[in-house]
Amino acid sequence: MPQAVAGPEIERLIQLLARMPGLGPRSARRAALQLIKKRDTLLGPLSEAMRIAAERIVVCHACGNVDTSDPCTICRDAKRDPTTLVVVEDVSDLWALERSGAVQARYHVLGGVLSALDGVRPEHLNIARLVERASDPAVKEIILALNATVDGQTTAHYVTESLAHLGLTITRLAHGVPVGGELDYLDEGTLSAAIRSRTAF
Repeated sequence: MPQAVAGPEIERLIQLLARMPGLGPRSARRAALQLIKKRDTLLGPLSEAMRIAAERIVVCHACGNVDTSDPCTICRDAKRDPTTLVVVEDVSDLWALERSGAVQARYHVLGGVLSALDGVRPEHLNIARLVERASDPAVKEIILALNATVDGQTTAHYVTESLAHLGLTITRLAHGVPVGGELDYLDEGTLSAAIRSRTAF
C-alpha cells in the first residue's frame, strides 16, 4: 500500500476531491496542491463559499432544481411559458439547457433514470410529482430532454406511459448529427438515430 506523503488533513482533502466526477487520485492531488499554494486567494474563499452553500442550498419542491430559495428562481419566473414542462434527468442537464438559452419553459428534474442494473425503480425517481404537475390544465406539452442512452430511452417510454391518460403533447429532443459534426467522426448509434430522424430538406 502506498504511503501517505502529507499530513492527515491534506490526505483527507485529496480523498474528498478524488470523489468528484472527472477527478482521479492524481488529478485530486494536483488540485489539492493548487488549493494549498493559493490558500489566501483560492482555498479560503472556496471553503467559505462551500460553507455558505451547504447552509443555504435547498432542493425546489416543485421541480427538483437546486437553488437558495424554494420555489427556485426558475419556478418563480413569471416570464416562463407555463404551458410547457421540460423533463430532464439531472440538475446538470437543466443548467445545460439554460446556458443554451433555447428554452423559456419550466423544468422537471427526475433525479436519475430507470436502471435495472443499478436497482433504480420508478419510485426512486420524481415521476409521481411530474404526473401531478402535468395534470395542471395550463400544461399542454411535455418535452422529454433525456439522454439518448438505453436507460434514458427506457425512462422516456415509462414517463410517456405514465402521462398518456392526460392527453398532452409529448415530444423529445431530436437525435442525430450535431451542427458542425462530420459523419466520419460519429458513432454508429448517432448515425442510425440521424437516419431515422431525417427531415425534409
